[in-house]
Amino acid sequence: MSEATSAVFQPASLGPLTLRNRVVKAATFEGVMPRGLVTDELVEFHQRVAKGGVGMSTVAYLAVSPEGRTDRHCIHFRPEALEGLTRLTGAIHDAGALAAAQVGHAGPVANPRSNRMPVLAPSAGWTPLGTRLRAVTEGDISRITADFARGASMAAEAGFDSIEIHLGHNYLLSAFLSPKLNRRHDDWGGSVENRARFPRQVVTAVRQAVGASLAVTAKLNMADGVAGGLWLDESLEVARLLEADGHLDALELTGGSSLANPMYLFRGEAPLKEFAATLPMPLRLGFRLVGRRFMPSYPFEEAFFLPYARQFRAALTMPLILLGGINRLDTMEQALDEGFTLVAMARALLRQPDLVDRLQRGTASESLCVHCNRCMPTIYRGTRCVLVGEGVATGRE
Repeated sequence: MSEATSAVFQPASLGPLTLRNRVVKAATFEGVMPRGLVTDELVEFHQRVAKGGVGMSTVAYLAVSPEGRTDRHCIHFRPEALEGLTRLTGAIHDAGALAAAQVGHAGPVANPRSNRMPVLAPSAGWTPLGTRLRAVTEGDISRITADFARGASMAAEAGFDSIEIHLGHNYLLSAFLSPKLNRRHDDWGGSVENRARFPRQVVTAVRQAVGASLAVTAKLNMADGVAGGLWLDESLEVARLLEADGHLDALELTGGSSLANPMYLFRGEAPLKEFAATLPMPLRLGFRLVGRRFMPSYPFEEAFFLPYARQFRAALTMPLILLGGINRLDTMEQALDEGFTLVAMARALLRQPDLVDRLQRGTASESLCVHCNRCMPTIYRGTRCVLVGEGVATGRE
């Protein structure tokens, strides 16, 4: 199949939307919102990948509650954020792509020192890095559900075409799904159905808030990559419940824990030295001692989540988005042949924002990304591929 006729570059439906092709820029925290508001740098970040040919670019990470920010530099939905978000979606649209808003609550992944707010989780306890967790109350659950609906409404007002609800990486809703993190004995814990109750309630509230005019998707962990965490048997059951509810236009399949095992999502080399350099003393010294346990290296494999995702494809009829180490055009074509509706890319587009255009024109067949993961620590000062910054060839003509 030639690049010009490849199914990858044909229009695709996502709920009420039509994307110009099958490639989505996956959410990657951009690190250029120093006051928790849209900046010129954030607009330029998404404009580059939109001009580079993606069908939709996902803006990350938009918190629905102040304590749900990853840190104080994270955008959260409030009136003063609306103007900038509207400018951002306009820039993405002008470049020919659609705009998705990744919305969520960081829960146990939040930084309490930065936010100066308590860290919420399904159950009380401590994180692997020593952060104290406060168990959410019934009142918290009601408030946060309403916050998701309010945030989704603001995203729609700002011109976003799609809402991606974050049910992954042990953020709050993902933490409720985890048998390791959710040790509750009420209606919100115990069985898979009870642990899924809060995420399903949020999905319902978001759909009711935006109606049928926007696409609504969810980013769902297939596996946490942590002993005692969510695994395929239960995540498949959660996916079936979400499909039966009928509120989602697609599931984006992911894995790993920002709380306890981030490299499960990234695979490849663990940038321990670079991460340590971002930390203040004495945390830097502590990280050097425990860093390898927190960030173990995994061998990189092309489309490393595909074996798990195939089990979801066999069990579900709803549209699925494949994520995880997708770098090659033939991998994208294989995913579509196997029944996935869209493919999502992140690091490959940091390396080459115009990769989709290059693939379509036939001037490239795969990304130049080498999976060094040195982009990961740049989230604190502007997410980027450091190899491009060091003058390594980008493949530009």
